[in-house]
Amino acid sequence: MNEGTLLNNRYQLLEQLGSGGMAEVFRARDLMLDRNIAIKILRPDFSGNEDFQNNFRQEARAAANLSHPNIVTVHDFGFADDMLYIVMEYIPGKDLKQLIRERGRFPVEDAIPLIFQACAGIGYAHRAGLVHCDVKPHNMLVSSDGRLKVTDFGIARALSTIAPGEKTDVVWGSPLYFSPEQARGEAPSPASDVYSLGVVLYELLSGTPPFTAGSADELARLHISGRPIPIREYLPDIPSALEEIVMKVLSKEPASRYRTADQLGRVLKTFGTQQDAPLSVNQPAPVSIPPQISTRPPARERPSTPRPEPATSRHQASQPTPQPDVEIASAFEDIDFAFWGLLFVALAAVLGLFPFWFWVYLAWFPPIR
Repeated sequence: MNEGTLLNNRYQLLEQLGSGGMAEVFRARDLMLDRNIAIKILRPDFSGNEDFQNNFRQEARAAANLSHPNIVTVHDFGFADDMLYIVMEYIPGKDLKQLIRERGRFPVEDAIPLIFQACAGIGYAHRAGLVHCDVKPHNMLVSSDGRLKVTDFGIARALSTIAPGEKTDVVWGSPLYFSPEQARGEAPSPASDVYSLGVVLYELLSGTPPFTAGSADELARLHISGRPIPIREYLPDIPSALEEIVMKVLSKEPASRYRTADQLGRVLKTFGTQQDAPLSVNQPAPVSIPPQISTRPPARERPSTPRPEPATSRHQASQPTPQPDVEIASAFEDIDFAFWGLLFVALAAVLGLFPFWFWVYLAWFPPIR
């Protein structure tokens, strides 16, 4: 497709925003509603596959039902001029990968609010029964005021239905960010998205993904069995509680991670609110585009003492509180209260039947006197 093309007699393509192995993305104008939109047009070899068309429509319909401040809204999807397309809200700004390339490492007080917003959006999708399958910084759009929105829900899952044995970046996400189970060709779960969020958090803090290699197969092997360089080697002053959070989400086994993005978000919120940093995970962190590259090492944290936080403490060093509070919070996150509650009720019900059956037995077989 070229700039200036009128798609489906409604969408005027204005400029190309990006292009990849799966699709081209354009800024366009919805002539019917008179508004700017972003439109993703899939490659002809995908658009011409009937099975993929059906699965794409199903996934796009599910994504269109998601309504959250940290998810890019899907306005429309369809098939026109022999091409599948999906229409989304237009977010002026840059994706998180571009910001990492320009800025390098993000300070802890800037990285945590961004990942917390990603967790909020992806966690909402998990509660709706959707797995993103392709969590990476390229799919996280950041506006100039620091608002992060996640995009491209479900497209990778639709692609997997036409190539179930493949482990390429087109089918199961980018090899830099996919989980060990995705590297093995298995279907992703919410815990897979959590692993990918951990890779993005690692890259934000260190400036590089935990694993790099010259081929997709080597990256898959590293995700399955390799150990990442301890993030403390990049950030000697990283709070130990945050380091433990990063390593937990990068666990090889899904059961060893946080189960959903919501759970990871709650842990990050607990960590963020216990710091003396001026940024709160409840509010997006302002991001200038392009931001300045900081070459100064992070300030060494000092034990904090309770005191009022001045509103102008934007540039003060982040000061962690003692680590056990976060560990206790993380331990409670791992307890499935609903499961144990139901188990207790079931046991009580079973044990409560013994007197009843004993009474029935005595009614049918009274004791001989």
